[in-house]
Amino acid sequence: MNTDRKAHWAVRQSALPSVVRPCPDCPGTRHRPSGKIRVNASGKLLDVWLLLSCAGCDRTSKVPVHERVHVSALEPARLVAYENNDPAVVRELTIDASLAARNAYRLDWSDSWELETRTPHHALDALDDPSPLRVVVGFELPAPVRVERLLMRGLGLSRTAVRRLVRDGRIRLPLAPEAKARRDFAFTVHGPGAASAGA
Repeated sequence: MNTDRKAHWAVRQSALPSVVRPCPDCPGTRHRPSGKIRVNASGKLLDVWLLLSCAGCDRTSKVPVHERVHVSALEPARLVAYENNDPAVVRELTIDASLAARNAYRLDWSDSWELETRTPHHALDALDDPSPLRVVVGFELPAPVRVERLLMRGLGLSRTAVRRLVRDGRIRLPLAPEAKARRDFAFTVHGPGAASAGA
């Protein structure tokens, strides 16, 4: 019986989240990052905007990142990244929750993530092996993902089956299945007899 069973799951980015806010030109509310940042200089003062495209009509809109900021207030490397539309900075700004709050829009993370299950072969029989399997879930982006949905995808089970295993103590979690996780956590899958054994 294997007593050192561990698996690593990773929540990876498959796309950037949509920006949800009304479009002034059409009924659409979904916007996608255009991949561009605009920098406008007026003397020593700068305005920096993240540019979005409406998914409905393709209208370009601007999200203020810096307004009337003195050029000396920005690190030179950061300014160069803005001017060169650095993809990493576009991603950083797009997923920035504080920027979203400041500009009164929300992020829709639907279809922006995928789950990679780096599971050893011996761990695939987790539900039948009496030795516990520890699963470490790592988040590579701050997408709020329902724990139950992660378990369904990772274990290949239905929602009903996942809920039954949690209720029976076979899956032990540090948070509720209905909760949304966005940070690393670990849980344990126990084999037959775990519930009756207690713990």
